Amino acid sequence: MLIGVFVAAYWYAWRPLPDTSGQIAAPVSAAARITRDAIGVPHIQAASWEDAIFLEGYAMAQDRLWQMDGMRRQAAGELAEIVGAAAGGVDQDSRRMGLRRTAEALEQTLRPDERALFAAFARGVNFFITTHRERLPLEFTLLKYDPRPWTIRDSILAGLEMYRTLSNSWRNDLAKQALLQAGDRAKVEYLYPVRTGSDPQPGSNAWALSGVMTASGKPILANDPHLEYSAPSPWYLVHLQAPDLNVTGATIIGLPAVVIGHNDRIAWGATNLQFDVQDLFEESAGGGVNVQQSAIAVKGSQPVPISLGVTRHGPVLASEGGHQYALQWTANQPGGFAFPFLAVDRARNWTEFRTALERFGGAAQNFVYADVDGNIGYQAAGWLPDRKSCPGDVPVADTKCDWAGRIPFDQLPSVYNPPSGMIVTANQNPFPANYPYRVDGNFASPYRANQIRALLSSRAKWKAEEMLAVQKDVYSAFDHFLAQQIIAAFDRRKPPQLREAAEILRQWNGQMESGLAAPMVTSLAYEQLLKLIVDRVVAGAADRYQTFMARSVVERLLRERPAGWFPDYDALLLRCLTGALDAGSKIQGSKVARWDYGQFQKLQIESPVGSRLPVVGKYFTFGPVPMGGSPSTVKQYNRRMGPSLRMIVDLGDLEHSFANLATGESGHRLSSHYKDQWDAYLAGRSFPMQFGKIDAKNVLLIQPAN
Repeated sequence: MLIGVFVAAYWYAWRPLPDTSGQIAAPVSAAARITRDAIGVPHIQAASWEDAIFLEGYAMAQDRLWQMDGMRRQAAGELAEIVGAAAGGVDQDSRRMGLRRTAEALEQTLRPDERALFAAFARGVNFFITTHRERLPLEFTLLKYDPRPWTIRDSILAGLEMYRTLSNSWRNDLAKQALLQAGDRAKVEYLYPVRTGSDPQPGSNAWALSGVMTASGKPILANDPHLEYSAPSPWYLVHLQAPDLNVTGATIIGLPAVVIGHNDRIAWGATNLQFDVQDLFEESAGGGVNVQQSAIAVKGSQPVPISLGVTRHGPVLASEGGHQYALQWTANQPGGFAFPFLAVDRARNWTEFRTALERFGGAAQNFVYADVDGNIGYQAAGWLPDRKSCPGDVPVADTKCDWAGRIPFDQLPSVYNPPSGMIVTANQNPFPANYPYRVDGNFASPYRANQIRALLSSRAKWKAEEMLAVQKDVYSAFDHFLAQQIIAAFDRRKPPQLREAAEILRQWNGQMESGLAAPMVTSLAYEQLLKLIVDRVVAGAADRYQTFMARSVVERLLRERPAGWFPDYDALLLRCLTGALDAGSKIQGSKVARWDYGQFQKLQIESPVGSRLPVVGKYFTFGPVPMGGSPSTVKQYNRRMGPSLRMIVDLGDLEHSFANLATGESGHRLSSHYKDQWDAYLAGRSFPMQFGKIDAKNVLLIQPAN
């Protein structure tokens, strides 16, 4: 029995591990090499950028082929074909959104340089597939299928899947419309302040310090994108070297080049701009809708038919009350998926960097920049709709609400060498009050941005490694404010049954740390409070109200205490505290002092396939581990989402830069790089971002095939 287990483990899990040493022949123009460092990052040296991108595709397939295949299938609506009916709902969403159709259309509009980039990457992926048919990753064996060849369209699909993740706000339009139809308009608008946002959308932090604020006298750039946790990571670390290319950093799985990182002259990071790039248009049932019939293949079952409606605005996504709602989305616009990152990777200065970003389509981003000459900058980039007549916050039927093209690049927010010596972006609204175009978006409350600025302004002479302490900061100005409001209400009423909780809050400093009771109290009280606030507008609608700005709305309500909402705000707060204690006692017992916030919001990351295996599934799973942080802390965390990558670039000494993923570089469970970054991630440590000096642990030599 035991021998059989070892044989199976060797054959299905160990044997598919990639060859990272030795020599192979491949269709490259000249000799090349892939050097792996201590955490498995491939450093690719090639004779041309085409060979470098080819080998990037090969290396990514070595480490992440099944994840790549799953991502393109999720976007195309083809997961049920390999995993069965459980993925039917996911496939239906993707089919209705028309991502496969969008990818087909976008492929036809690629510029020659973009097509060449994606084609070189696809050749590398396919070279791995064709040479490893008998040694495919474990997931292919378990699910009993072979991957089809990778195509240019598949990279576009991977990009569109991330595009959807970063901009999928259309359900908020339906939620707000439902509240307006059932509740008081003034109260609804109070819940949705101008430029509001959606909690499920990921957020990120990025900042740059000029040399006047650093120990080296040169800039430091930091970036920690916040995405949904996954095993393996949505990011892939890579270093590309060729005569006209020398860049290191991270790219999204399925995409070539480097998306955030640095070359020998400049560094850049990005956060989601949060501008609203999706609008819903009402279409009368049957009117103006072209219905196409399709079917979703389901493993072990008959295909499931699906009707797909398409209008001049875009795909039909929802039907309610005799109306169908069609989606207009920037990804479907000409230029909505321009991919200029090879040009970004080669940029030598601010002017070249901005010139490359002018072509960028989306999802729209805040780009933060720094260079070795001491300059720092900020540039918003992407395809942003020019809404002349309508805000786009609810579904509309009037043709006057059609977009009037895109906002010109030279009109997007941009800053170069600000007097403050600091640039900070944390998904907050970057558009000035007098901006000449209509601004609507899913912008974040200012808590993270304000805390980053406060920390960075607290002293000078920063060192690169000290940025980690800022990235993992867990102070919540909102929760601290809420605690003070509750204490004040308690002091005026002094209900004895709430004394223990009130005293715990009184002694607390606002740190959302694991091991403390106070953050759990404020988190539960906030949930109670938000529900009661939304119920004042429309009873039972709290589940539909999800906004980035919700905490700002609550803070404003408690500061202003307007008439017409609640007759007694102290009673409201004490009622919420009572509800929090009742809810918490069911989770961690009646002794509040023993509550542990970290246990309340434990993190567990599961492999989509491996974690579901009997007996051995736990070895594919990360955690559970207690976690600090909250949606309003610099370390933004909410059980599903958190810092997916931490990168810090020292422009005074590029060898003194750092990067780490949450898990590891490899998707193979028996690889030493499956979870070798996990402990450092949890502890807030990082790894050298090797660039000029590579500590080689494995070297794979690639010779041109005859």
